Amino acid sequence: MIVQMRICVPAELTGLVAEQCEQQPGTAEVAVHAGASVHPRGDVVVAYIARESVEELLEKLHVLKIESLGSIAVSAPEFVLSDRADRAEETAPGEGADTVIWEEVSRQTGEESRLSWTFLAFLVLATLLAAIGIVTDSTIAIVGAMAVGPEFGPLAALAVAVVRGNWRLGGRASLALGLGFPTAMLTTALITWLALPANLFPRDVLDRASAAEFIYHPGPFSLVVAVLAGGAGMLSVISGRSAALIGVFISVTTVPAAGFVAVALVLGEFNKAAGSALQLLVNLGGIVAAAVAVLYFHRLVTRRLSDGAALRLRRQALRARR
Repeated sequence: MIVQMRICVPAELTGLVAEQCEQQPGTAEVAVHAGASVHPRGDVVVAYIARESVEELLEKLHVLKIESLGSIAVSAPEFVLSDRADRAEETAPGEGADTVIWEEVSRQTGEESRLSWTFLAFLVLATLLAAIGIVTDSTIAIVGAMAVGPEFGPLAALAVAVVRGNWRLGGRASLALGLGFPTAMLTTALITWLALPANLFPRDVLDRASAAEFIYHPGPFSLVVAVLAGGAGMLSVISGRSAALIGVFISVTTVPAAGFVAVALVLGEFNKAAGSALQLLVNLGGIVAAAVAVLYFHRLVTRRLSDGAALRLRRQALRARR
């Protein structure tokens, strides 16, 4: 896959940036537009490069502090008709689908981890849907609640924060989860309590809910499923294959467990509430642990810019500014 990199750069660094783009394996084209940037003043370098090579080039641009002096924009054209582009993809190391562009992953998970009204609304609605599935013994409603839940975004952001040491991102994700789940559970508990006088369901409904028994009976396979789903989810995020995420959502028992805790507490089923709470914690922990493992593995197998190469780039940048 060929992507376009648009780099706004001070004029004194244009030659160095263009040289780094041109020398990067997997580069198809490089164009320099002198004086094209009005604010800030400078030039614009446009490069078409194989996705596999983007992360290494971004590391070089980071060493040159281009994101502070100008800007870097990465976009994916619908298609590129070029024999040179085809050859660039062939010469680029690795496979595009296996490539992690860390800034892309950080920004994507960062957006999905923000505590917003939309996030809270989705989590509350999903937990209510799970509660309805529990009291009506409806597997379909429980699975639907799994699909609606938005909790994977903050969980993925936590994993990225751990691997990259981005504690601001981790704090934001923790806030979304730490306020989101209690809010959803309290709302569900309140509505369950209000529904009791209307006799919408009997008080012993949890004794009859065979479809929900797995929720308050966590076992070894609860952790196994959470780990497998967390790994698959993170692979889906870093490879851009969002279609696989729906399978992740309906594999883990996070939202149903939260809904069961709320219903069980209102009905006085404290043992079942405790089992469901444990199920929730096991799933959350398993997902994050697996996602962290996937990211660490990618970091180990990905070629990174050496300290010597980074030092040489800094020296070249200093000479260019004189």
